[in-house]
Amino acid sequence: MTLLGRSDLDVRPLALGGNVFGWTADRDASFQILDAFVAGGGNFIDTADSYSAWVPGNSGGESETIIGEWLASRKPHGLLVATKVSQHPEFKGLSAKNIRRAAEASLQRLGADTIDLYYAHFDDAEAPLEETVAAFGQLVDDGLIRHIAVSNYSADRLRSWIALAEDAGIPLPVAVQPHYNLVHRNAVEENIIPVAEEFGISLVPYSALASGFLTGKYRSTDAAAVDSPRAGGASKYATPQGLQVIDELERIAGEHDASISSVALAWLRAQPTVVAPIASASRVAQVPDLLASMTLELTADEVRALDSVSEWSPAKV
Repeated sequence: MTLLGRSDLDVRPLALGGNVFGWTADRDASFQILDAFVAGGGNFIDTADSYSAWVPGNSGGESETIIGEWLASRKPHGLLVATKVSQHPEFKGLSAKNIRRAAEASLQRLGADTIDLYYAHFDDAEAPLEETVAAFGQLVDDGLIRHIAVSNYSADRLRSWIALAEDAGIPLPVAVQPHYNLVHRNAVEENIIPVAEEFGISLVPYSALASGFLTGKYRSTDAAAVDSPRAGGASKYATPQGLQVIDELERIAGEHDASISSVALAWLRAQPTVVAPIASASRVAQVPDLLASMTLELTADEVRALDSVSEWSPAKV
């Protein structure tokens, strides 16, 4: 296992995404997925207070509620849970008051005394960053959360957060969660990874399988035609180059007797500062491929081959 940043959070190299719980996975399916994940050695779950408010009939917090009920039922040992604040319909933004109220609501839904890892989900231009940083520090002091993290922050705003925290004696973020995968690379590799390397922050990338595109399910440029709730998100990657990435993943998967998704996650895990990619499963049958990625070691040549086929052009200065 590997420590997240400079924290004491010792995680296996995969986080199970809870975004599907209460959306494409109902309570029973979610319990089965969580059971299989833990039985296979997983110990890190990622969710957010806003999951899954976008589903008709939901109001936000459904994922946390399901996870909390599962935790109460199973009482697993050594499991770490990360959740986030800023997007719940009742707790929008990152003002100090809102952060406190949202954290308390998340703790109630999870049935927990403390949150292992708490993310600022999206930056909030309306809230002074000093106020946000101080509010997170107060949650640590009060024992509501163990460690601080940020998600979807620019490199400049992450540096500003770090500077404010250092000046105030507040613990620094131990993790950053960007959108990062084989078909979405340059923004993270140019901007976020250098900051993470400088300050000892771990990457926990979301959309690690590009909304399902990197499972190999979408094999034509008409991916949107696939009958799936996430097909629209995957369709933008179904370009000629994107399909070349799938072909190379398939070739390497054959060398390892592994799935395409396992190889895609293993490539991500091999990138600098990446500790635990996030991947979700809507069905328990999808869990084994996710778990297999934790122990799949690609050769240097295989990593280079995937780097090459997914190569991007650095942004011009």
